[in-house]
Amino acid sequence: MKSEEPFNATEFLFEGFTGDLMLQYIFLLIFLFIYIVIVCGNSVIFVLIWQNPNLQSPMYFFLLNLSVIDIASTSNILPKLLMMVFIKNNTISFEECMCQLYLFIMFVCTEVFLLAAMAYDRYVAICYPLHYMIIMSLQQTVGLSITAWSVGLLSPIGHVTLISKMSFCASHVIHHFYCDISPLLRISCSEIYSVEVLTYAVGTLVGICTLLFTLLSYVFIISKILRIKSTDGRGKAFSTCSSHLTCVIMFYGTMMCLHMRPTSTYSVKLDKCFSLVYAALVPLLNPFIYSFKNEEVKKGLKKLKSQIIKNTYCHYKRFH
Repeated sequence: MKSEEPFNATEFLFEGFTGDLMLQYIFLLIFLFIYIVIVCGNSVIFVLIWQNPNLQSPMYFFLLNLSVIDIASTSNILPKLLMMVFIKNNTISFEECMCQLYLFIMFVCTEVFLLAAMAYDRYVAICYPLHYMIIMSLQQTVGLSITAWSVGLLSPIGHVTLISKMSFCASHVIHHFYCDISPLLRISCSEIYSVEVLTYAVGTLVGICTLLFTLLSYVFIISKILRIKSTDGRGKAFSTCSSHLTCVIMFYGTMMCLHMRPTSTYSVKLDKCFSLVYAALVPLLNPFIYSFKNEEVKKGLKKLKSQIIKNTYCHYKRFH
């Protein structure tokens, strides 16, 4: 228990990244560019899958959900960060902070379930190709997606309830750029053991279990691929899941560095770096990873580009 005198927090102050004015404007341009690319890139993937009949399969339905999460999770963090740099407003109300915390945990938990569902989809597609459409039916696909979002909606309730009842010490400065569990616990003078136990429990049940499920799926997938005799066949089979595997490695690597460690090892600089990777780099790279390594997405992008050019030309001819 910390010895400082508690007070009832009505707002917090983010520490941000730097006090150097020039660096702040550089960060503003970088973060603004990243945010625009994330929203546009994931929106293109969403529209592409939604409108293209060739992409109406379970894998792309999960990817559509993943694009929604990337846009929403980024919008939960980066706009506030841009405001901090642009209008020098580093404050956030207690209610807004709890809302941001809830959304952050919700999107993380939803994404790990979606990644596990995508791994299962690839397992069925490679190990049981003849039964794929039966096993991964529309009902099954929608059910897995609803389960992922339901788990995401329920998972943050315990954390937000416990943290919202805590008292905070003389400093109301959060040494971070958004409301996360560890930075809030660092400035609390209440007992944090229950929150830490809950964090490890949720991390184990949601994070570790889905990770083990994903890894087990890939053990069977790789085992099946290695039994394919032709080199071209092995390459084609692996290419169908390489994009997903890359995203899994990036996502879980970041999340483990952020949350699966004791509060005593908390490092402000490292946490900010890992948080930036989660908030900006992972959503930024996801659309490009799936685009560059997927022929069907490439074809869909070319078709969408042709339609846009054609429609633009038709509108131009109409008014001229």
